[in-house]
Amino acid sequence: MPKVSIIGVGDVGATIAYTLQLSGLATEIVLVDLDQERAKGQAMDMGHGLFFTPPARIAAGGYEDCAGSDLIVVTAGARQRPGESRTELTARNAEICRSIIRALRPWVAEAKVLMITNPVDVMTYVVLKELGGPSGRVFGSGTVLDSARFRYELSRRCGVDPRSVHAYVIGEHGDSEVFLWSHVNIGGVPLETFCRGCPKGCMPEARGEIEEAVRRSAYHIIEAKGYTNYGVSLAVTRIAGAVLRDEKSVLTVSTLLQGEYGLEGLSVSVPCVVGAQGVERVLETSLPPDEREALLSSAEKVKGLLDDLYPA
Repeated sequence: MPKVSIIGVGDVGATIAYTLQLSGLATEIVLVDLDQERAKGQAMDMGHGLFFTPPARIAAGGYEDCAGSDLIVVTAGARQRPGESRTELTARNAEICRSIIRALRPWVAEAKVLMITNPVDVMTYVVLKELGGPSGRVFGSGTVLDSARFRYELSRRCGVDPRSVHAYVIGEHGDSEVFLWSHVNIGGVPLETFCRGCPKGCMPEARGEIEEAVRRSAYHIIEAKGYTNYGVSLAVTRIAGAVLRDEKSVLTVSTLLQGEYGLEGLSVSVPCVVGAQGVERVLETSLPPDEREALLSSAEKVKGLLDDLYPA
């Protein structure tokens, strides 16, 4: 029966746990947090709602209680301090993630590990390097939510259901992310063809506005309410479903590249087949020169942070 353990149940982790409970994907959910009382409180609160949701065993516990998990979701990490650089925050979160994996190692067995902690591309690499094993076993949420935001913005412009929009964001989960305009289609119709029959006439001028809206989404939400949690929890539940139901879904998760797209030895987001074994295949699609160059540039941002953590 599917078991999911969540490491770190603050605003993001707790919402992921709740969304998983509603989905019915897991029959057992374990909550682990440095603040054990908070984890117990979250588990009790969720447990009181079991009358209204699919049945599941929900409990707070320690790392040993993660034994037998099919999927382990890591959200634990530090928030950026005033005046702290991104490099300094990365170093702190890398040490937090290393310590988690060291504590988990006796219990992780064959579980897949899904990283949420930011910067997620770097943390995915750090945990894979610490844990070892098949590279597809550890992967990050990457640009799954960014791709959903891209589809949302396109759907608003085009007046269609977001589920009918097919569009991907790849590269770093951050400001250098790359929008694959060359691959956008609506119900199988290329965007350029779709726009020819539209009286709005907003493309291609609107591309910059759409990219900016997607890139700034998280900043706007954080300014308004202090953190993001709903969108990411739904994205994680989508990824969890691909693993727990062996869906073989194509999702832009962050994964270790080994020559694909001319990149090697770092984790960034590209379209991947995600199933019971984690990332089961990296899909290398043809990109026009400008998008390929943008991807290489985005990867350099991630490489710079990794070079700080692992100096030659």
